[in-house]
Amino acid sequence: MPTKVAFYTFGCRLNQAETALMQQGFQTAEYQVVDYRHSPDVLVVNTCTVTENGDADTRRLLNKVRRINPQVKIALVGCQAQVQREKLFDLPNVRWVVGNARKMEIAQILSRSEAHPGENGGDSPQLIAPTISRESFTIPFVGFDREHTRANLKIQDGCDFFCSFCEIPYARGRARSREFGDILNEARQLAAAGYHELILTGINIGTYQYEGKTLLDALEALEGIEELWRIRISSIEPTTIANEIVEKMAAPGKLCRYLHVPLQSGSDAILQAMKRKYGVQEFADFLSAAHRAAPEACLGSDVIVGFPGESEAHFEETYGLLLELPLAYFHVFSYSDRGHAKSSNYGGKVSREAIAQRSQRLRELSARKRRLYFQQFVGKEALVLFEQQKNGFWSGLTDTYIRVKVQSDLNLENRLLPVRLEEVEGQAMKGRLI
Repeated sequence: MPTKVAFYTFGCRLNQAETALMQQGFQTAEYQVVDYRHSPDVLVVNTCTVTENGDADTRRLLNKVRRINPQVKIALVGCQAQVQREKLFDLPNVRWVVGNARKMEIAQILSRSEAHPGENGGDSPQLIAPTISRESFTIPFVGFDREHTRANLKIQDGCDFFCSFCEIPYARGRARSREFGDILNEARQLAAAGYHELILTGINIGTYQYEGKTLLDALEALEGIEELWRIRISSIEPTTIANEIVEKMAAPGKLCRYLHVPLQSGSDAILQAMKRKYGVQEFADFLSAAHRAAPEACLGSDVIVGFPGESEAHFEETYGLLLELPLAYFHVFSYSDRGHAKSSNYGGKVSREAIAQRSQRLRELSARKRRLYFQQFVGKEALVLFEQQKNGFWSGLTDTYIRVKVQSDLNLENRLLPVRLEEVEGQAMKGRLI
């Protein structure tokens, strides 16, 4: 019988893209890919280490899966595996710890291990986490994601910015880009397979650079793929966005009117301590210019609450800036010390109570701004790429990242259809097919 292998993904969209790619290595008679709740023999966990919650989430998942199958063998791959290494073998049932440099080889690693159990000391754990190369890369698989109608396309990895709160450069390595032709090859195959929207992912995709090709070149080349209807940029650093990208977003075409640009703090003092590469005014000027160029575009952001030394006054600066900026929403993260991050050694730690209170205020503000953003579209028409049916409604996304729900007896999956937007309902809008 084939070995039942399951996957679970924590963290960012790049991790989601890589899990879809890793699964392709298991499309053989030797393995059967199953849901993690269906008693797998092996569970591959693509880990996240951005916050302390990622560490706790891994432990909770492993305990849950062990209750389903006490004999399950666990492979922890990715960011936690790269920076925590041997510590992860303290977790129950962990057999393999594979860092980011080798995680795309997880199918071969497991196959060799199961075929030759006498190697590496019998059934002893295996740690595979070498130093990550700075060279450009290719990917041997196509990320067919059977659970989603949109596909993630990895174009870049790693980061050279070394923000003081972040250990991603240690977990992911230095910035490097995927070979240009390899990007287009996967994109063509994804589009031919019926994925009409591709989301470009990476750690710092605005720094994409391969043999003189930039992110703008990648966008222009992808627009030439006929079966592809939409291209969406995932999170991108503010200092890396060329003016031409904003112009392209504002003009008719395949690039979605959507930018997610991390702010992290609205205080110049905190931004400086974070080692960010911009000031408050520079960020505000960019976002305002993007809003003027594309007034209906969805502009989102990230903010960290409770960075060491953040006073009430610093927080109020952040709150005031987020209130004024033309943002449709922002994600709120509670600061936590990370082992390789310089800020873990900073003084002025903020209490958990203060972080919780400040975070709640920002989440309430974000919810209000999202509602205001949605309300401007009431009564307007929008094209929606439908994804799934749930609770009697079909739902999908506009190019401006609005979740839209409609009632229909038709099969709308993966269809791009005009909808009249009629009302705001929580974090979505309801409408009717035109």
